[in-house]
Amino acid sequence: MEFAEAMNDIRSTRMPADGGGPDIDRKALWVVRELGLPAIVKSCVSCRSTRHHPTGKFRVNANGKLLDVWMLICCELCGRTSKIPVHERIHVQSLESERRLMFENNSPAMVRHLAMDGALAGKAAYRQDWSGTWELKTDMPFYDLEGEDPPPLEVVVRFELPAPIRVEKLLTAGFGLSRSAMRGMVDSGRIRLPLAIDAKAREDFTLFVVTTPGRHYA
Repeated sequence: MEFAEAMNDIRSTRMPADGGGPDIDRKALWVVRELGLPAIVKSCVSCRSTRHHPTGKFRVNANGKLLDVWMLICCELCGRTSKIPVHERIHVQSLESERRLMFENNSPAMVRHLAMDGALAGKAAYRQDWSGTWELKTDMPFYDLEGEDPPPLEVVVRFELPAPIRVEKLLTAGFGLSRSAMRGMVDSGRIRLPLAIDAKAREDFTLFVVTTPGRHYA
């Protein structure tokens, strides 16, 4: 969904005053937009680099009725190609035909999916580096959060990619304030969060700026 379309969708709904939450008229949309895929952090056998990127290709080998599937990655420094095991010795009938074709056709969607797959990273013993993979886009008009009595505000945060981002970093980027100011407003109850400010978010969530600290919502 495009940003403008998503914002119109956000504005078309309004939290009811009797719904257990703050009565909010102002809404804002923050979108964590995708700039690229995370780097694959593992030692290169040819040089000192530890950063790799997907080549956009897979290798599929068949041995009778068994298949091996690897995602090919390239060293950022020396260009050496190496392999990340995706499936090992899997029976051909156990692999959905659509998924097998995506490997055989070097599907960009499958490359993207696997490059962002934390389970695959854990299984293959490498780390993902998400730096430089995202930017925060907002539709925020002027909003004096540090004013004496700012109007109530609902902020919907949406993720185009599952980059793990510290909530505090999102708040400082979205509101343009210092870490100490943001923490003070969270501690005072002016900003209501569904998760801890030190937590790393990677999925959509909603936060509230309330006029009167101390009023709780479900």
